[in-house]
Amino acid sequence: MLYYTMKIENLTFEFHGVFFCFETPQGSGNPAYRRIPADGLPEGGDLRYLGGMAKVLVADDEPDLLMLMRDALEHEGYSVSTARDGEEALEVLRKDLPDIIVMDLWMPRKDGFQVCKELKSDPGLRHLPIIILSAAGQAENKIQGLDLGADDFVTKPVDLRELLARIRMVLRRTSEGLDANPLTRLPGSVIIENRISATAASGELFAVLYLDLNEFKAYNDAYGYDAGNQVLKETANLLVGIVRELGLGKDFLGHIGGDDFILLTHPDRMEDYCRRVIKDFDALAPSFYKPEDRAKGRIISKDRQGRTAEFPLLSMSIGVCHNKLRPITSYGEVSLVGSELKKHAKTLPGSSYSIDRRLKKAPLT
Repeated sequence: MLYYTMKIENLTFEFHGVFFCFETPQGSGNPAYRRIPADGLPEGGDLRYLGGMAKVLVADDEPDLLMLMRDALEHEGYSVSTARDGEEALEVLRKDLPDIIVMDLWMPRKDGFQVCKELKSDPGLRHLPIIILSAAGQAENKIQGLDLGADDFVTKPVDLRELLARIRMVLRRTSEGLDANPLTRLPGSVIIENRISATAASGELFAVLYLDLNEFKAYNDAYGYDAGNQVLKETANLLVGIVRELGLGKDFLGHIGGDDFILLTHPDRMEDYCRRVIKDFDALAPSFYKPEDRAKGRIISKDRQGRTAEFPLLSMSIGVCHNKLRPITSYGEVSLVGSELKKHAKTLPGSSYSIDRRLKKAPLT
C-alpha cells in the first residue's frame, strides 16, 4: 500500500515493499534522496507488462521526481531510461526506442506539446504511446495534448499507484489495438487498409507505392534468418528517413509483412520517392553481403524448387497506383492495381519502378 508520512524535514513513503525517502539534512535547504530496500514483495506486488520487460522513457525536469518514478518503475520490472527536458527525450528515444513515454508537460528546451507533435508527425515514431504529467486544473492543456496524440494524462503531484496503473492500461491497450509489425514496428496490414480506405473514400488526390525486395528469399536462404531480419530493419529505417525528409509530415509508411512495404503520399511526390528510394537502397544493399559476394555481384542459393542457382544482389521494385488520371475509390482497387504495377516492375532488371499512367482501366503494355 502507498502511504505518506509528512514531517517538516522528511517525506517517507512505501511503495510495494520498497521505501523511498526524501530527507532535508539539518541546516540544508536541499532534500537528499535515498532508496531504502525492504524484504520481499507483497503478493501481487511485482506487476510486469504482459510478463515481459517493457521499456519506458521518463522525461521530467524535476530531478527528485524523475528518480522516484525511475526507481518505482524499475522495481515493477520495467527497463527505464530518463531525460531532463524535451530535446533530450527525443535524442534518447531515437537511440533506443521505448515502448511508452511518460513526460512532464512543461519542460525546458521543448515542452510536452512540442515533443508530442514531433513524434506524431514522424512515420517511424507516431505509434509510440504517450502519457503526459500535468498540474491539476489544466483542462485546456489536456484537450490540446489529446488533440496532438497523447494517450493519457496523470495529474501532478504524481500518485505512483495511479501512474503505474495507467502505464499498464496504455501498454495493454496498445498491445491489443496496435497492428504493428513486430520486427520494424511500422504499422501493419489492418492500419494500412484502414488508412488507404479512408484516403480513397475522401476523394483527395493520393498515390500508393508498393515496395518489394527482389531476391530476398535467396538472400535469406544463403545468409540466414537473422541476416534477413537485419535487411528488413535497415530497409525500414532507410524508408523512414526518406519519408521524414520528403513527406512534409503528412505521408504514411507501413510494413505489410515479409519484404513488402507500402507508402501513401501525394501524386506530386510519387516519382521523387521512387527515384530516391531506389538510389538509396542500391547504395545500401551491397553492405549486406560478404566481400567476396559483393565483388562477384551475385550469390549461390536455392530457388523455389530447391535447386542450386546464382542470384543477383538485392534490389527494389516499386509499383505506384494513384488517382491523378482516373478515379480509384476503394482499398481493393488500390491493392489490385498496385500489385499489378509491382509485378510489372519486377520484370525489369535491377531496381526499378512502374507508375500507372493509364487514363482508364486497361492491361499494362
